[in-house]
Amino acid sequence: MILPRGLLLRPSVLLALASLVLHAFANGHYGFFRDELYFIVCGSHPDWGYVDQPALVPLFAAWAHALSGNSVWMFRLLPMLMAAATIAMTAEFTQQIGGGRFAQWLSGLCVLLAPIFLLQGTLFFTDMFQPITWLGLAFVLVKLEQSEDERWWLVFGAIAGFSLNTKYLIAFYLAALAVALLATPRRRSLLRPWVWAGAALAGALALPNVLWQQAHGWPFIELGKAGANGKNLAMSPTAFLVQQILQIGPPAALVWMAGLWAGLVRPKPAVARAFPIAWLILFLLFEASHGKPYYLAPIYPTLLALGAGRIEQWIAGRRLRAVLLGVIALPGLLIAPLTLPILPVEIFVRYQSAIGFTPSVGERLKQGVLPQYFADMFGWPQMAKKIATVYWSLPPPERARAAFWGNNYGEAAAIDIFGQPLGLPPALSGHNQYHLWGPHGRDGSVLIIIGGSTKHYDELFQSHSVAGHIDAPYAMPYETDRPIYVLRGLKIPMKDLWDQAKHYE
Repeated sequence: MILPRGLLLRPSVLLALASLVLHAFANGHYGFFRDELYFIVCGSHPDWGYVDQPALVPLFAAWAHALSGNSVWMFRLLPMLMAAATIAMTAEFTQQIGGGRFAQWLSGLCVLLAPIFLLQGTLFFTDMFQPITWLGLAFVLVKLEQSEDERWWLVFGAIAGFSLNTKYLIAFYLAALAVALLATPRRRSLLRPWVWAGAALAGALALPNVLWQQAHGWPFIELGKAGANGKNLAMSPTAFLVQQILQIGPPAALVWMAGLWAGLVRPKPAVARAFPIAWLILFLLFEASHGKPYYLAPIYPTLLALGAGRIEQWIAGRRLRAVLLGVIALPGLLIAPLTLPILPVEIFVRYQSAIGFTPSVGERLKQGVLPQYFADMFGWPQMAKKIATVYWSLPPPERARAAFWGNNYGEAAAIDIFGQPLGLPPALSGHNQYHLWGPHGRDGSVLIIIGGSTKHYDELFQSHSVAGHIDAPYAMPYETDRPIYVLRGLKIPMKDLWDQAKHYE
């Protein structure tokens, strides 16, 4: 089939292809991220939900891993495609609200080179569906205004329901939009049945996961409180705003801030006024609750489209437009290696040092030579091999009772994936979903663990001994240069240890 030349030359198509090429070159570098390993393990235990996320992304991760094996590049095809689709949809949405070719190039280029979206196009995360679903809601609201066909609320509900099954984050956007729409002519939809039918559809799609959370004591609420009460960095409003500018790229801030203006001052379409109001509500909410800066990222494709359309009206000259595209593209390409694993790691370390900038991850974590989102791609297969060496060195009677205890789900998932071919039993951990899976019949008489307090081990076990050492120089500091202990003779019932070990964060 030969595609029409006009279609191939659309900014949406060309920018999406550029994204695919960029990620195709970069996504196979380094290794699996800790959360990717965890999602694979969760998806291999299919359920209606998990402690820290809904059901769909883990299920997709398990399928992707089953098809790709341990090929990182193949595993990350889905986030690569989602990134390209988000860029294409941003450019098309720009056209939908009246933007010409320059506006489409401008908005699409901003999304293509935004550091946060480069990262989300790399990693198999719950976030990979958020930008395109939030943008999809904006697309539907504009179509609703243009057509006055209230049945579009069913599409709105379907998108919202799907997104709620990938990450709960969109629930905050839905609430913010509900308030913001009161300031637009779309408030009249509240008096008609279709908006409530759409809400019912979204609720029905999310209901199995809600029931799962209820049945397990709402663990996600407990997890959210842990983030707000110490795990996440507390930022001032100014610092939170700076992070918004950095994660989308400083030059692109001119565009999305113009989008805020375009939505508030003589917006076209009228429903566009809802988006800057929703942005402000979410900004204040996430900053006050110590949310991570990237929680607000999915709204920016919508704001970039609005801003690009308004800037196109302000700037008519071709040269000025070309300069503006260059101002977006050149710095974007310069900082792209900071969030895209495109450089060999030794060169990246030197490059990061030369630029003198390390992006924030929004958590209270001590950083190593690499930022956390890269550091957590290193050391997992090597760790599994060292744990397997310790495991197989145990006398057969001890080996029959032994299990690895992960301090976190990253360690446990690495053992479950990379340790399985090495003959290791399922890993144990009290972290998040691993706590719900229980101790797999192990009595705690022989446990293998990385690092920790020997004083604490003296209180709980009859003996402990060093049996190896973990050394992964590019991993996070708390995952490297640690002894491997064998703990023997648990002094308390395994059930009591399991209850004490539970931590949702």
